[in-house]
Amino acid sequence: MSFAENILRNGTIVVSGRLIDASNATLLADCQLGDVVLKCIYKPVAGERPLWDFPDGNLASREYAAFLISEFMNLHIVPTTILRNGPFGVGMVQEWIDIDSDIDLAEYFGGDEPQLRQMALFDAVINNTDRKIGHLLPRDDGKLFGCDHGVTFHHENKLRTVLWQWAGSDLSKEEINALETLLIKLRSRDGDIFQTLLTSDEINALSARVQELISTKSFPLPSTDWPAIPWPAF
Repeated sequence: MSFAENILRNGTIVVSGRLIDASNATLLADCQLGDVVLKCIYKPVAGERPLWDFPDGNLASREYAAFLISEFMNLHIVPTTILRNGPFGVGMVQEWIDIDSDIDLAEYFGGDEPQLRQMALFDAVINNTDRKIGHLLPRDDGKLFGCDHGVTFHHENKLRTVLWQWAGSDLSKEEINALETLLIKLRSRDGDIFQTLLTSDEINALSARVQELISTKSFPLPSTDWPAIPWPAF
């Protein structure tokens, strides 16, 4: 268990505010364990709005599932995320990331940056329907994280992202190795946890997407059947 995970799991959550731009209840909080305080985001399941295309399960579980995929692929591009009980019931708790205010995200997202490429592959795996520019969190030490992974893992192909600069490009050997490692974990006892987070159709679709990426050895292309970029893009 990492330092951040220990605090998020075992600390006391004290809500300090709410992010008003979010469509679901997204609460800013401090998680305190002893003398250590970690800033975090708390999204209680009770504050979620029903979505017609995600009728089963909850968004919080999908956020946690996305974190696990990032860890299984050794990408580490999702902030430490857990599921736990909080002041307003069970929800997702995620480490807060302070972004580099000197970076212009409107320019940054379109670059040929290795960490953005990792994010694009990650989004293809989790079938992210909402990768906006504002969901990219570059830290001032150069490390990139991504957030807001509640609308993911749909059993139908619904990939919508602003990161299309590698569409159709060949996957590297390292990227294929990461996908193969993920597939092994999904088929092992490590993958059993997804049975509590996703539906059986979504789990089967997840494995199928990973296998297809390995087979085609390339990044997916934008769909011609629906908008491939989320709106608003930021």
